[in-house]
Amino acid sequence: MIRILLVDDHPSVGEGTKTMIEQDKLIEVKVVLSALEALDIVQEQHFDVVLCDLNMPGISGLELTKRLLQLDPKYKVIIYSGYEIGSHFNLLIEAGVSGFISKTMTQARMLQAIYAAIHGEAIIPISLLRQLRRQEVPLYRKGLRVAEESINEKELLILQEIAAGMSNKELSLLLHISQRSVEYQLTKIFEKLNVRSRAEAIGEAKRLGLISMEQF
Repeated sequence: MIRILLVDDHPSVGEGTKTMIEQDKLIEVKVVLSALEALDIVQEQHFDVVLCDLNMPGISGLELTKRLLQLDPKYKVIIYSGYEIGSHFNLLIEAGVSGFISKTMTQARMLQAIYAAIHGEAIIPISLLRQLRRQEVPLYRKGLRVAEESINEKELLILQEIAAGMSNKELSLLLHISQRSVEYQLTKIFEKLNVRSRAEAIGEAKRLGLISMEQF
């Protein structure tokens, strides 16, 4: 029997996904509603795969992945999200995720991704695969490339999260750095974007196409 731990703060979504996955009679799914519950239960029970939502209150899917792999590097963690994860992709790869599942996937595709992770493989959309070689996002102003300035992956993640309303304290927990380091990162972003505030940074990032505002 393959045992899966599904971490989703939306009970109805979690139970719906559980029902879908358990149509495969070889799979058993346990649903928990937070990363803290997940960290507690893995101390007591074995799971072959941890399927966790990316955007959760408190501890995000990214941070949960890091903590699980600190406990045991052999964990297979699949990020499970209803949102575009492009801006988080490189950070998630660096954190050690074993795959990605969209909440809009069909049952067949979802099971395919799970079995791939179990066998040490990953199914990654081509659009995300192409980002593996992208280290930085160059800035353009008035049609001219500003070669000496660029937004890196961590800064791009910070822009996404402040656009979602995340505070400095929440960012420090997400990125596993001090609040002073968060302030330093924000200052660097403001300088690169030539802005003075969070609101201006979000507006400029949106104008430059660095972040998508559809989910906000």
